[in-house]
Amino acid sequence: MILGISIVIFVLVEGILIFSIIRYRERPGMPNPFQNHGNLKLELVWTVIPTLVLFVILFFTIRGLLYVAPENEPAASASQPRMEVTAVGHQWWWEFYYPNYHVTTADTLEVPVNTTVHVKLFSNNVIHSFWVPALTGKTDVVPGHDNTKWFVAQKEGTYTGICAEYCGTQHANMRFNVKVVNNNDFQTWVSSQQQAATAPTDPLAQKGAALFKNQCASCHGIVGVNLKQFYDTAQECSDLPGGKANGTPQCLIGPNLTHFGSRNLIAGGVLDNNTENGNCDPNNPKLTQQCNLAKWLKDPQGVKPGNDMNIGELTNDQIQQLVAYLEGLK
Repeated sequence: MILGISIVIFVLVEGILIFSIIRYRERPGMPNPFQNHGNLKLELVWTVIPTLVLFVILFFTIRGLLYVAPENEPAASASQPRMEVTAVGHQWWWEFYYPNYHVTTADTLEVPVNTTVHVKLFSNNVIHSFWVPALTGKTDVVPGHDNTKWFVAQKEGTYTGICAEYCGTQHANMRFNVKVVNNNDFQTWVSSQQQAATAPTDPLAQKGAALFKNQCASCHGIVGVNLKQFYDTAQECSDLPGGKANGTPQCLIGPNLTHFGSRNLIAGGVLDNNTENGNCDPNNPKLTQQCNLAKWLKDPQGVKPGNDMNIGELTNDQIQQLVAYLEGLK
């Protein structure tokens, strides 16, 4: 509506301007134009009409803001199924916890279509802002002041989300996806995500599992390996390494990796998890060039400078082992 009003005004004003330039241009022998000052009626017209137009635009703006970022559940969605998600803003990646299903994931928020999604927003570091432009408006994620938002995705597909508040050097690379699927596919996804990680049978992946326990388990969690269950890092991390300090959750630094191999994004959305075409086959001779996970493990600071991934230098053999293990965590 605002765009339509703006187009009409633009065409009208520019049309009058072009007409005036042509019709009243100076010609040889023309007298000076009549000087018209202090016309009260004319001044009232060009003041009142824009004021009324701005009030109309204000009405549609406020209505739009209430629609895309309601503080309470939209009345129109009362008859729709509902679900709750906790979104935790880290530096620089998004974590999602589903309290009704006890599932934790990262970088992709998977929701069923035509469902009212209640997102509780939490940060324990700096101010972030949760924004999915195609689905809902921006809402700040403020430490010590937990915010909330509601949205309904009416069409299946994958929608890009970003952090809309500057939060550090990699603010622009703090991305995520909202994947909207039908209800059957969502229930299948939940069932698979609720399972603990299975022990690998491939010898290379087994070496990767051992490497994970020795070098990665202090920052990352895998249910069935170093975690007993999935956790909401905003609420229930007291029995994880670090515990709680003065009531503030001090949870694992990195994402939960229980079903890492099923994810499409890694490294806070800066890289695709490109397992297609054998790119992440551990036997691929160009593994560290073609597989984004291998690139990330090879040089996480080169991919995303300033991030918390400080694992030291890994050999190519160790990278092969970790890729085999992590990509097998479906």
